[in-house]
Amino acid sequence: HESSRSGARVCKIHTPHGVVDTPGFVAVATNGALKAVDMRDADAAGQQLVFCNSYHLLLQPGPELIEAAGGLHKFIGRQGPIITDSGGFQVFSLAYGSVHEELSSKGELKRAGPKG
Repeated sequence: HESSRSGARVCKIHTPHGVVDTPGFVAVATNGALKAVDMRDADAAGQQLVFCNSYHLLLQPGPELIEAAGGLHKFIGRQGPIITDSGGFQVFSLAYGSVHEELSSKGELKRAGPKG
């Protein structure tokens, strides 16, 4: 549907993992986990879409663990739709300095915690 006054639109996005109504709230699970909310509780509350950050997933837990778990849906315990970014902003815009060191360390710097 499109508003004749504002041009705003609503729709339904049909995915293999479920339907997403737009506009809608997208929960952010940067490393595949929501802050202080279990994924099952979010699903039970009607959370239609969860966002995961590819760059952060690359660093930790890493693609090997996600693949071993059977993919991102199984890794985070979600049946519904997930959206990820390309990670391009972090890779291309932040490819030098501390981010470059993080990439080179394959997540070891992040797991080691802050220096000091």
